[in-house]
Amino acid sequence: MKNYQEVILLASLLLWVETAAISQNKEEKSGTENKTIKLFLSGDVMTGRGIDQVFPVSVEPVLYESYVKDARDYVLLAERENGKIKQPVSYQHIWGEALRFWKQNSPDLKLINLETSITTSNQAWPGKGIHYRMHPKNVKVLTTAGIDHVSLANNHILDWGREGLKETMKSLQAAGISFSGAGVNEKEAAKASVLKTEKGRVLVFSYGMPNSGVYKNWAAESKRSGLNYLPGMSDKEINRIKEEVAQQKQTSDLVVFSIHWGGNWGYDISERQREFAHQLIDQGIVDVIFGHSSHHPMGMEVYQNKLIIYGAGDFINDYEGISGHEEFRGDLSLMYFPKIDMKTGQLVSLKMHPMKIKKFSLHSASKKDIRWLQKTLNREGEKLGTRINSDKKNVLWLKW
Repeated sequence: MKNYQEVILLASLLLWVETAAISQNKEEKSGTENKTIKLFLSGDVMTGRGIDQVFPVSVEPVLYESYVKDARDYVLLAERENGKIKQPVSYQHIWGEALRFWKQNSPDLKLINLETSITTSNQAWPGKGIHYRMHPKNVKVLTTAGIDHVSLANNHILDWGREGLKETMKSLQAAGISFSGAGVNEKEAAKASVLKTEKGRVLVFSYGMPNSGVYKNWAAESKRSGLNYLPGMSDKEINRIKEEVAQQKQTSDLVVFSIHWGGNWGYDISERQREFAHQLIDQGIVDVIFGHSSHHPMGMEVYQNKLIIYGAGDFINDYEGISGHEEFRGDLSLMYFPKIDMKTGQLVSLKMHPMKIKKFSLHSASKKDIRWLQKTLNREGEKLGTRINSDKKNVLWLKW
């Protein structure tokens, strides 16, 4: 009897130890999860010109391009390529299946580069070849998608002058959408978006460079509005960025460096560009480098376990039916979902959903297109120490 009771007691003790261990593992796992944040990043969102014309409200369609003088012609080109677009479209239309992937992945924050002025201004920047704008009422397209932040330091945000920029900022503020990279003066333009989450604060600093088409006279000054202009990648610029980040960063903040740099087409990444990105990480200035300007996704790098996206590619645009540069497949885009350790700023994983732009809307890319994108990114990533794997659900994952 005594032996039987001892066996029962021992079994109970083992069960208690096992239960406590499971509970501890759950707590540890939960603690780890609480230290990670999931972001959504996308490259250029270009909701002006043709896309603005299919919304319920539109600006005047006048353009000042060499060949196209009416924004509605871009709608006709898209329809000739992929079929009729029933107008007006809803504000959900352009996001298409991206809405499902956002819901499925539940990012803590959605960050984009907005390459469109939000204004009714008719004062197009003189001598500039292409001008993007959408009607201020169409800011609903951003709130519909739950966009948290837009980067404005790019080569289209002053397409309709400083009055256009003023109305853009006013429209975003009224909609409750945070922005960085532009302001009423250089001090305001250099400020980060401060985004508060349950996981901690995320700071997004935005800069625009001349090699992406940003004009020098678009730079904000002490008594002039404009964007956060970065003239080069020298030690002088690195020190400036370091100082601007230090002025705003708190100890536990995650810093995202949003940079509009480089040309529209091609995969080349200069040694100086890589060195510049590495120095920003080596000196502990930033945690994530979120580059854009290229119309197609470029190779990615993970340096010191921190993510560098050199060119995110366009997310949505009105380029359907426009010939040229077909070899780069500008109709394909990526939804980037990096998961990042809030304590260290290091990349935990990067999940990507390949998309295809059709009828001014985002659709899941076909298996053939996904294979092409995977092959291309592997070719470019080999130079940078990264590889792209795909799973059974046609989701791409970055490996390093």
